[in-house]
Amino acid sequence: MDERKSEKFSKNRAKIIIPVLIVIAIGAIWYFKNFNKTPIAKDDNSDFALHVTGRLDLKQLKSYEIPIMIDFGADSCIPCKEMSPVLKALNEELRGKVIIKFVDVGQYQSLANDYPISVIPTQVFIDKDGKPYTPKNAEASQMKIYDSKETDEHVFTTHEGGMTKDQILQVLKEMGVE
Repeated sequence: MDERKSEKFSKNRAKIIIPVLIVIAIGAIWYFKNFNKTPIAKDDNSDFALHVTGRLDLKQLKSYEIPIMIDFGADSCIPCKEMSPVLKALNEELRGKVIIKFVDVGQYQSLANDYPISVIPTQVFIDKDGKPYTPKNAEASQMKIYDSKETDEHVFTTHEGGMTKDQILQVLKEMGVE
């Protein structure tokens, strides 16, 4: 009879222990999924550094699946100088939500060769899907849409001239940045 009681006790214990272990495992998975995240943009990650001094690896930047803004300007350009603190602040505030880059074409002119830059400052906008940003109203937002002559495919969206923080934030908001 002791053997049956012992067996019954073991079965009852298993009925309690197994669900408790399952709940603990689910809780641990939930905790690590929600509270153990590594930020996308670590401070030492050059992909999120504002100043560009070498070739832009757009494929790498697009892999983060967040919007990208590249500002082409120069330290000698007055509107560019006015935008400099805005770009720096937005790069810090929105790190991990958007990639903001500044290319000094005065020092690194060759870095602008693959982009439709005719005046500075010029900003290039790329959406989170790695495609050129398509504004709701390009004319109202003073955006230029560039299409490939061969394929008629939309290849660039730019803004020429200086932008205020509010103007940049409005574009980024339209691109889905909160």
